[in-house]
Amino acid sequence: MPSDVEARKGDLITDLWTKGKEIKAKQNQQEQRIKMKNIVIFGAPGSGKGTQSDKLIEKYGLNHISTGDVLRAEIKKGTELGQTAQKFIDQGQLIPDDLMVSILASVYDALGRGHKGVIFDGFPRTIPQAEALKAMLSERGDKVAAMIELDVPEDELMKRLVLRGQQSCRADDNEETIKKRLVVYHSQTQPLIQWYANEGIHYHINGSGELDRIFADICAVIDSI
Repeated sequence: MPSDVEARKGDLITDLWTKGKEIKAKQNQQEQRIKMKNIVIFGAPGSGKGTQSDKLIEKYGLNHISTGDVLRAEIKKGTELGQTAQKFIDQGQLIPDDLMVSILASVYDALGRGHKGVIFDGFPRTIPQAEALKAMLSERGDKVAAMIELDVPEDELMKRLVLRGQQSCRADDNEETIKKRLVVYHSQTQPLIQWYANEGIHYHINGSGELDRIFADICAVIDSI
């Protein structure tokens, strides 16, 4: 039988080995957080967020959480959430914060811990939502690495959205609703630019012109963070 000294030595070795594994696991988690690039892609309706997100997903392997897509899926299914959301959309209004944050957290958690990052498209749209997103990610040891703003003149936005409505038959892409959505954007959403500037992670991109040039400008930002 081993002596007490040998037994204590064996216990010490086991403890050190266990602590070493724990330290290594924490280091791996920290490395994952450093590599993870959560991006908020930001801009008025019709600024090209969806188009540029698709290109970023292909190049960087990022995940894409579009609150618009999530809500449209619920509306199509005819769920209670979808019916409630439709009423707000028809009026050109924003979805209540608590509803969107809980949806967002559920979708984000479903990705697991091994992903390269997420493009948040259509969220946040208000400062309280930005604060809620920051808190939600912080609880998971994560953060937003960059807010990328696609800046497009309003007359061009109108042309894009009307054309999109004609091509896709989306009921919310008619001129009257578009005008309401842009009013909401300027009054409630645009202040986020200064909020993220204060956070030190706001990046302005000229969203007019060639898609490839816009994409290259966005990539330059992502590669730098």
